[in-house]
Amino acid sequence: MTQVNIGRYLRHGTLPQLRLFEASVRLGSLARAAEELHMAPPTATAQIRKLTETVGLPLLEQVGKRMYPTDVGRCVYDGCNDVFRALGSLEEALDDLRGLQVGGLRIAAASAARYFAPRLLGAFAQLHPGVRTSLHVDNCEAVMKRLRRNEDDVYLLADPPAANLVVQALVPNPLVVVARADHPLAGAGAIAFERFAREPFLMREAGSGTRSAVLKVFARHALAPNTRMELSSNEAIREAILGGLGVSILSRYTLGIEPEPAGLACLPVEGFPIASQWHLAYPLGKHPSAAARAFMEFARVNARTLARAQPS
Repeated sequence: MTQVNIGRYLRHGTLPQLRLFEASVRLGSLARAAEELHMAPPTATAQIRKLTETVGLPLLEQVGKRMYPTDVGRCVYDGCNDVFRALGSLEEALDDLRGLQVGGLRIAAASAARYFAPRLLGAFAQLHPGVRTSLHVDNCEAVMKRLRRNEDDVYLLADPPAANLVVQALVPNPLVVVARADHPLAGAGAIAFERFAREPFLMREAGSGTRSAVLKVFARHALAPNTRMELSSNEAIREAILGGLGVSILSRYTLGIEPEPAGLACLPVEGFPIASQWHLAYPLGKHPSAAARAFMEFARVNARTLARAQPS
């Protein structure tokens, strides 16, 4: 519709009149509509008169104690709803834009993403400095509990369950066998899994996604890990490896961004590296905020580029 077509409505402040008219038809009473809109009855009567003059045809008729729209009034009533829906959609779009200026973004990430998640979120924050960002890092079980309680906007997980989730794949997250650089197997060729399984193993705590993946790997070989100790973080496992306490299976990204992590070696064990994938996820049925949608789109486009500085 061009501005020429709606010129008469622009001249007479029609929107408040349409709101009053819609309420009058919906409630069947101009007096009740005025009460709902906190308007004095004489003012309401004057507003309806102005709207009628603008349209040029009668809009309402009194039958008994109830007010009904005329045929023209029913057409205007339908138009009211179209106008209000359009304005509502406009306001939602503006809220989205405002959200990127002053909104908030809460991310929860599995601990294996400790290095990758801050790089991704930091790059996004540079583009949208008005968005307040927060990052919570915990083991996979704790992050899944947060997801079920809907505590955050988006969740960064390795291979999350697909049921009841909206999932977006981002970048590879390979699992590797890690030992100290001077470990006897570090200079070996291909290593049979059975040989590797005899080594003292450093295991993540219960609830860790890495622990779950490790147990699945050993189960496929009908073996059990020779667990020497359990530790509650990848950093603790890394230090234990450097201390000569054993070997472990970790996400390659937990070792940091250096191509050759200092003092460590990735062993060429049969079946490794194991393919895995980082995903963004949120509960099915959730309506992501403008900031969350912008972050997911940013991650979709830029995650691989940001990961190139990390080992592939």
